[in-house]
Amino acid sequence: MKHGIIITTGDPRSIAQLARQAEAAGWDGVFYWDGIAIGDAETYDPWVVMAAIAMQTSRVRIGAILTPPARRRPWKLARETMTLDRLSGGRLVLPVGLGALDDGAFGKVGEPTDARTRAERLDESLAILEGLWSGEPFGFEGTHYRFAPMTFRPTPVQQPRIPIWVAGAWPHERSMRRVIRWDGVLPQVGGGGGTPEDLREITGWITRERAEAGVTGAFDIVASGTTPADDPAAAAAIARDWAEAGATWWVEADWEGASVDSLRRRIAAGPPRG
Repeated sequence: MKHGIIITTGDPRSIAQLARQAEAAGWDGVFYWDGIAIGDAETYDPWVVMAAIAMQTSRVRIGAILTPPARRRPWKLARETMTLDRLSGGRLVLPVGLGALDDGAFGKVGEPTDARTRAERLDESLAILEGLWSGEPFGFEGTHYRFAPMTFRPTPVQQPRIPIWVAGAWPHERSMRRVIRWDGVLPQVGGGGGTPEDLREITGWITRERAEAGVTGAFDIVASGTTPADDPAAAAAIARDWAEAGATWWVEADWEGASVDSLRRRIAAGPPRG
């Protein structure tokens, strides 16, 4: 299992410094988050922040957990992701989902807020990303997006595409069917990440359904939560439970009260291996 950490607070310079420290401490991934106007939280553009992370690291995976394509133009997202994949030397992963409606960049600016429209936009956006990343002429005719063929070059470093992790609401059939088409899942169970027992059931379902659909290739199952910085054995035990349930990534995610100092301490303690 690989180990990542979401840097949930800090200014861009501090975040880039923390990312460099995380790479040195043995973490496998450093992630940020994608928001525009969530209350009065200090918020920075994820693509600028991830560019800073890419310039300060050479090995770790990077990404924003998670990006809602429903409020982004997919052709612009295709350019941003390709550029960042090139800048990082092929280390970008794209976690996506419907997005959180507490972000004012949905309802307050006139973006659709109903789940069905956001889901349709997500599906169309993913198809557009894959088509434009190919470097071949690609046009699209959908419910929400339509355009004549365009050729986007250069292509991303990663082939056949930048890995896409999709938030999957378990056990909702439509949401989970979307997941198996792509490269990984961020499980959501009742508004949270569920338990290792939930994950074991999710892992079994995904394995069966991908096999029946003839879908091959690597697939990541991403679990997240918090582990203690001052008790390596306890931290390793928590992560081990998730690994035994099928997780291929453990992502440390402190969304409640994290500070730059607390993140630095957790990073320095190293990933919960053992």
